[in-house]
Amino acid sequence: MMNEAEISQLPPLSLAYIGDAVYELYVRNRVIREHPTMPAHKLHLQTVKYVKAHAQSNSINAIMEILSDDEAAVFKRGRNAKSYTVPKNANLGDYHRATGFEALIGYLYLMNRADRLDLIMDRAYISAAEGA
Repeated sequence: MMNEAEISQLPPLSLAYIGDAVYELYVRNRVIREHPTMPAHKLHLQTVKYVKAHAQSNSINAIMEILSDDEAAVFKRGRNAKSYTVPKNANLGDYHRATGFEALIGYLYLMNRADRLDLIMDRAYISAAEGA
């Protein structure tokens, strides 16, 4: 396991890489709990509504006010990171905010801040659901 100093030094796109997986797993778990008999293909379509860049961009807008200074700084590092991919199904602003959101999720996960992570992912999920 990495210590806090090592985690803080990770590139923001590395944080986003792990954050993407953590958030998608959270959403998949929540979607299947809410729709236990839904066919797998429909579960996938439901999940995509929450994990696409536009939904994550809406989510970060909804949680910015509750972020600590450190969390906001991680989000901004992720949002401002130079990405070498071009989004297919998102506008560039949404894509950058989504990357910042994923970096924040990755940071909280690696720092083992489970309670904070749960709170932020729950609020993000609710916000994405309202925009879906």
